[in-house]
Amino acid sequence: MNELNRREFLLTAATAALAGERAFATSGAANAYAGKLCFFSKHLPQLDWRQLGQTVKQLGFDGVDLTVRPGGHVKPESAAADLPKALDAIRAAGLAVPMITTGLLTAEEPTAQPILATAGKLGIPYFKAGYHKYQFKDTRAELQQAGQAFQSLAGLSQKHNIQAGFHNHSGYVGGGIWDFIPLMEKLDARWAGWYYDPHHAVAEGGAGAWKAALQWIAPRIKMVAVKDFTWEKTAKGWATQDCPLGAGMVDWKHFFATLARGGFSGPISLHIEYDIAGKTASEQEANMLAAAARDLAFLKTRIAEAYGTATTQ
Repeated sequence: MNELNRREFLLTAATAALAGERAFATSGAANAYAGKLCFFSKHLPQLDWRQLGQTVKQLGFDGVDLTVRPGGHVKPESAAADLPKALDAIRAAGLAVPMITTGLLTAEEPTAQPILATAGKLGIPYFKAGYHKYQFKDTRAELQQAGQAFQSLAGLSQKHNIQAGFHNHSGYVGGGIWDFIPLMEKLDARWAGWYYDPHHAVAEGGAGAWKAALQWIAPRIKMVAVKDFTWEKTAKGWATQDCPLGAGMVDWKHFFATLARGGFSGPISLHIEYDIAGKTASEQEANMLAAAARDLAFLKTRIAEAYGTATTQ
């Protein structure tokens, strides 16, 4: 069995196994939610651009959240030449690329200009910036430095007609959201906003702080990353443990209801950060595809509920 036929078989098996879970109405969600449901390309690193587009399309997604960073599907140093080729291959499968994930920290990096200029010319609306890590030596100074760096990216993004998203990742500057809000509010909302992640928001925000922060920043959410987690006690102390959507601590109904009230219609990127079992590469790929199909079904149900079509799962 050649590689393409093998992957088609795995896709068919993964989606067929979940046919019962997909038996819900999505027409209302499609009419109300105008954004794209994307798959994060990080999780299929073995696929070339053509295979990536075909696979993600067959899984039922609308688009790809494409990695343009070291180790990603497009190398930063070759973005000017390769990003157009990658988009052609993905779009040929009938998918959109509404966002790219970069590791950019400042506009001064040598790859910042070519990446954003190329993405802007190609009509990609959004990009995710990289992370600034707290050293916990002088958090006020570290926060200000991160704010200035992101401000420089926001300026460059405006120049190239692409919007910058700041990811609220646990353990990094902005992970708690509250720290970065005053800095974000100084920037032009047309070009700079949040790449919101409910997993990290709940991990940092406990029972209620994440809900208050979400309501505050909701008008400036550009893109969304979806993943779930639980807390687990390990030998080194308490840590977050990633898990399938709906099996963890994120209050998805509250989250999507808040997005719907605000009229959010940006791209939603599905991440699968939890462990995928498999004794062989083929078995692990099959399990990854099944996990993606399952989480996508859950995601569509929650969106349908929040945006106007009540369904059950």
